[in-house]
Amino acid sequence: MWTASIAGRRGDFALDVELAGGPGPTALVGPNGSGKTTLLRFLAGGLRPARGRLEVGGRTLFDSAASIDVPPEGRSIGYVPQGYGLFPHLTALDNVAFGLREHARERAHAALDALGCAHVAHLRPAALSGGERQRVALARALAPGPSLLLLDEPLAALDAGTRRQVRGFLRERLASLGCPSLVVTHDPRDVAALDAPVRVLEAGRVVQAGSLAELRAAPATPFVAELLDSAHPER
Repeated sequence: MWTASIAGRRGDFALDVELAGGPGPTALVGPNGSGKTTLLRFLAGGLRPARGRLEVGGRTLFDSAASIDVPPEGRSIGYVPQGYGLFPHLTALDNVAFGLREHARERAHAALDALGCAHVAHLRPAALSGGERQRVALARALAPGPSLLLLDEPLAALDAGTRRQVRGFLRERLASLGCPSLVVTHDPRDVAALDAPVRVLEAGRVVQAGSLAELRAAPATPFVAELLDSAHPER
């Protein structure tokens, strides 16, 4: 279980949200500029909110009133940013092993193999395709067994066939780990495949929450209606 009450600013943009999730994924959707990536960076510790509280698995990671601000490396939060965040001078295997304390290379091999990219273990990010870089980034986030997983458009760089495969892996892996996760996506098919509750973020505020079916039945804003109308079968 995780709960977050986070408020902060980046320039003229203000974000003020309350979120909670259980064991499994929660989907976060919203238009460009709504604050999705900013929220993930607040949760991961890369940015400091002005006020609020973050608790994951009964552990307080941020509490402005109590002056608690656990640094990113101490939060046990896995984060895959849109830009992948891979170290360009390290191989895929060493990227995944980075930060693992015990049996690092064995665990890194296992994580790469689970995502079907063990064959690129010896390559550096510049030699990988966009989809391969995304898989390596996912493997690096999952390998430590995080208490909370943050995924910013994790499937966007993948072709349709690979995207279906990785969706299936994520659903099964997150279910087996009981790993709470917050998945930013623009694609309602990701939400449906993950069988995840949805939170809709617009202009820094959560404007609707519910299942995909509930959003379809009564979209709260034009964005939600347009998003669900845009869904189409993959080819």
